[in-house]
Amino acid sequence: MPGEFEWDETLYAGSAAYYATGRVPYPAELADAVAAKLSLDGSGRLLDCGCGPGSLTLLLAPRFSEAVGIDADPDMIAQARAEAARAGRSKASPRGDDSPSTPRRGASSASSVRFQHMRAEAMPGGLGTFQLITFAQSFHWVDQPRVARTALGMLEPGGAFALVHATTHEGVADDDPLPSPRPPRSGITKLVASYLGPVRRAGRSVIPGGPPSGEDGVLRGAGFRGPDRIEVGGGAIASRTEDEVVASVFSLSSAAPHLFGDRLDAFEQELRGLLRQVSPSGRFSERMRGIAVDVWRP
Repeated sequence: MPGEFEWDETLYAGSAAYYATGRVPYPAELADAVAAKLSLDGSGRLLDCGCGPGSLTLLLAPRFSEAVGIDADPDMIAQARAEAARAGRSKASPRGDDSPSTPRRGASSASSVRFQHMRAEAMPGGLGTFQLITFAQSFHWVDQPRVARTALGMLEPGGAFALVHATTHEGVADDDPLPSPRPPRSGITKLVASYLGPVRRAGRSVIPGGPPSGEDGVLRGAGFRGPDRIEVGGGAIASRTEDEVVASVFSLSSAAPHLFGDRLDAFEQELRGLLRQVSPSGRFSERMRGIAVDVWRP
């Protein structure tokens, strides 16, 4: 069994193809709330760290003149670029996809978005300065003290650093009536453990106590003040298909496809069998959790 957690490139290996399908999208009101709190006017630059397939980057991009997303997983970046192209918001660098473009300032008629394969620990990496730097469900995977200190120096005057706390792969475990059965999340957890063991996996490592925490102390130690919290959503009912529930499982670092090795097909077959026992129609419902955004300032 792997030892203590240490980041490696397999953390989300194979998950990118499932992420956009398995995770419930961030609500539009999240962008509205952030824009109101930070008085965004369509100018300035956004840096979304650990952007995954660009879910938050693309949601917030219209509030800025330029949005940049970085992620350590190359497949996530490829997925993000594809999503941006579909939305008509992609921007190619004249020096290649992984080369920083010249930072732009000022309002524009339409924001541009670009994605770069980069670990947060490699910042500033020629990225420039930003009005807002975000980490959505991702700050726990980085060297927090190092990244916090670097991010502080990348903020423009009046800029902000935001941690987005959300659970978008599954809903609340309550028992109120819903239009369709809930996915059997506890049963899914037991099934994953039967294949991967009882201790949560994370790349080549394990994290018995879950992902690292304590970011408040780290950010204060780096020179930030706050947080000023924004809370949105909560209570919305998401309709999920069997394929979407399966994708939600494979979107997790703790159940990334590569972890199952040559037993991946057997696991997916058992997972689908479990889901069909609960809902033969293949339709599920979940009541989603609210989203909290902690805004920190220099």
